[in-house]
This record gives sequence, C-alpha cells and structure tokens, in this order.
Amino acid sequence: MGQSKQIFRSWVPEWLIRLTIFLVLFPTVMLFALSTANVNAATGFYGAEPQDIQFSMLVYYASLVAFTPLEKRFFSRIATKEYFLICLVLQVMVTYWCYHTREIPVLFICRFLQGILNCGVTSICLTLLFSRLQSEHAREVGYAIFYGMILCSGSLTSLVTAPLVDDYEYNVLYKMIIYAFVPGAVLLLLLMNKVHLVRRMPLYQLDWTSFFLYAPMLMMLGYILIYGQQYYWLQDARIVGCMIGVVFLAATFVVRQLHRKRPFINMDVFKSRAFLFGILLLGALYLIRGSFNVTTSFFSTVLGMDPLHTYELLSYNLVGIVIGAVISARLVIRKRPLQFIWLVGFFGLLVFHCSMYFLFAAEADQSTFILPLIIQGWGAGMLLTPIVLFIISSVPESISVSASTAGVFIRFTFFAMSTALINYFSLYFTKTHAMRLSDGISGVDNGLAERLHTYQSALQARGLMADQAAKLAPGLLDKAIQKQAFLKYAMDYYELVAILILVLMLLIVMTPYIINRTVINVKAKQPAAATV
Repeated sequence: MGQSKQIFRSWVPEWLIRLTIFLVLFPTVMLFALSTANVNAATGFYGAEPQDIQFSMLVYYASLVAFTPLEKRFFSRIATKEYFLICLVLQVMVTYWCYHTREIPVLFICRFLQGILNCGVTSICLTLLFSRLQSEHAREVGYAIFYGMILCSGSLTSLVTAPLVDDYEYNVLYKMIIYAFVPGAVLLLLLMNKVHLVRRMPLYQLDWTSFFLYAPMLMMLGYILIYGQQYYWLQDARIVGCMIGVVFLAATFVVRQLHRKRPFINMDVFKSRAFLFGILLLGALYLIRGSFNVTTSFFSTVLGMDPLHTYELLSYNLVGIVIGAVISARLVIRKRPLQFIWLVGFFGLLVFHCSMYFLFAAEADQSTFILPLIIQGWGAGMLLTPIVLFIISSVPESISVSASTAGVFIRFTFFAMSTALINYFSLYFTKTHAMRLSDGISGVDNGLAERLHTYQSALQARGLMADQAAKLAPGLLDKAIQKQAFLKYAMDYYELVAILILVLMLLIVMTPYIINRTVINVKAKQPAAATV
C-alpha cells in the first residue's frame, strides 16, 4: 500500500489518479481499430483497396504481438515517468506522420511503429491500473476492465470518429488521436513521481534475432490471409513466396526457442492440455466475435444506415459488454465453475446468431436489434476475461508470461482468419445466391415486368421523366437482387457460426477434467502480458 502511494504525489486524490489512467488508456486502445473505423472513407482517401486497410491493422497488430516479449525489459530498465514520456513523444511523432501521408506503404511503416510504441504505453497503464486496485481480487477486476475496453474498442472508435469522417478528410482521425493523448499525458506527467514500477533489469542480451524472425512471420501470415483470395492463392507468386517464408521463419523461430536459455516463448507451454484447450477457446471466440462485422455490414448495406446511426445502434452492444464483463468478474471472484461461465457466455452468442438469422430482412425497425446486440455484447464480455485467466493459469507461474505471449499470437492469427473467412464467404455466398436469383428472372417473367413497372412508377413519383425512369428501373432491380444475395449470405454464415458455437459448448461439457484441474491464479502482483 505504501509503495502504491509513492507512485503519485501525496496530495493527488484517488479519483483523479484513476481518471488520468483511463484518459491515457482510452486513445491507446482506440489506436488499434483506428485504421478500420471507416473502411470506405479510408479507401477513398488513400486510393487503396479494402484489403490494404485491413492489412494496415494487421501490421499494427503484428508489431505489437512481436514486440511484447521485448518491451518488459525496456519498461523495467527506464524510470516509468521517463519511459512514458519517450513512448508518448515517439507515438505523437509517428501518428503525425500518419496524418500527413497518403501513401499506403508509408502508412504500413507508421502502423508498425505505432504497434511497437503502443506496447510501452499499454504496459504502463495496466501496471498503474493494477496498482490502484488494492483488494485481493485486483487481478480479476483489472483484467475485466482492460479486456472489456478491448472488446469495446472497435465500436467505440467508430462511434467517436463517425462525425469527423462525415465532415473532414479521413486523415483527421490521426490528428484527433494526438489531441486525445494530451489531457491524460499531461496529467500523468504532472502527478507521477520518478519511480520504477517493476524490478530493474539490464538491457543487454536482448533477443532481437527472435523479434526479427517473429515480426516478419506474423506480417507474412497476415498478408496471406488478407490478400490470398484477391490473388487467387497458390496461383500468385507473392502468396506462394509468403507461405514459404512463413514456414521457414516459423521453423527457425521454434528451433531457436528450443535451444535458448531465455526463450522468447517457452515451448513447454504447449505441453499443457489445459493451455491447448484455452487457446482453442480463445481462437474460436475471435472467429465468432469476427462474425459481428456481418451485422454492421447488414445495417449499412441492406438497411441503408449511415455510419453515425449504425454505431449509435451498436452502443447497445457496448452496454452488453460492460454487463458481461462485470458479471464474469464477479463469478470468477466467487470461484464459480468455469464450465458454467463459459457455457452461459457461449449460449448468449448462440442466441444472438440464431435471432439474427431470423431478423435479416430487407426492411426492419431499428429497435428490433437492440436486445440481440445487448445479448451479443453480454456473451462476449462473459467469455474473454475468464478464458485469458484460464490460459495464464494453465501453466506453471515461471512460464506464465510465455503462455500469455503465445495467447497473443493465437489472438492475432484467429483475428486475421476471421477477416479472411468473412472476405471469402461474402464473395462465395453472395455470388452464388446472386446467380441463383438472376437465373430465376427472365424477360418473359410476368413478375419481372411488374417489378420493373413498380420501380419505374416510384421513380416517376419522385419527379423523373418516364424515359429516364425506364432506364433506371433495371438498376434498382439489380440492387434489390444484390441485397437479397447479401441477406442469404449473412444467414448462411451465421448458420455456420451457430454450429461452431454448439460444437464448442459440447466440447466444454465433455472435458470437465481439463477445466476443473486448472485453478485460476490471481495472486501475482504484476499482470502478465496485457495484449493476450
């Protein structure tokens, strides 16, 4: 308790300390989803493809994942106040560079650097957050807060940035992030004393070789998953080259870890069946969570909602996440069986996907989706923190950091896989259903003539001349076909996800011996790697 008070000046009230930590943590979390806050606006500004914008986020993610094992050495060596100032100044400089560039390759470089610098700021914020939670359940509460913010980051970032994208060019979002850093950063620098939050460690023998094997491997993996379909997979030399590169770098990386005294990732974590089960659940959760993008696309593509109203509606999902995170933290604190917590969480996600299967329609009232969105957020909030705590606790404490680092890799991989699967199935199912719908329409079809006449009459009622309306009516018919094809694709995809959830729930029921043998370890004073 005494040490905790020394971090900040004695006159600073507790409420101001906690507010300052959140003011710093909020823009840090927002940086992750910033590049995909509005993909259409980003593609227009940079003159790029949607896959380029998606890949820019994976580049950021890959650098964060790869640098996490190295970051703790810098954090422990430099006084926290100076370390934060260094990370902040560099982060502002790189973000300002993002603001000025319109070149996609330069943006990739900037996002990579942002991921590295974000490691330091996140590490400081989490350690400070844990230091302010003085109860015996500080770790559960701290993780619930942090991972709840991660789940909220995408929708919250889009909600905050939607008005700016409507009124300004896309790059103004990076200027907004710079301004968002200022209040929390100034307060933190004024309120903190010059202290080391963790035990000092020397900076020699840093394993940069492993970093330079790991980071390119992750980026190549992301490149394959994002661009593979666009370049027809093995028919393109770039994809083949990346696949060869991933295999070579991964093999070299693993061999290096097996022969090092202090490995980047201790491969012994993969000997634990509980750990393997935990990362399976974590990966599946990110696949399931990724399907939520289909719902947001449905709101904009089919219902025609603008980004601001779309993300205002998604604010109900944020409410559900907060409720789920609070409930799951309470259940973990009360030592309720993880089997029960996970089954309840996955059941919430199952209810959401099944309800949306029947709610996908060409016309719908906005209020219809409020309850399903709350349930989806509640289910996701119930799952992430208990799964992360289970992964960290599934191995001996001496290698728990490696378990955390491996969990980060799983999260990155399945996040990229989710994006790739949605890209693939959206094209496959939409094309298939559009062809079937088009095949059912012919020039002698009475229904076709009647529908074209309806469109023509509607256009004339809006003031168009008869000949103009006749020319535009087929376009409206084609748009209607595309909407129906999207609805069919969304239903098919959510059906597959619902089946996956049922399989996971069955697996959880059938493996109590793995789950019950793992005791959640919440006694360590310092959090494990925060980016799991």
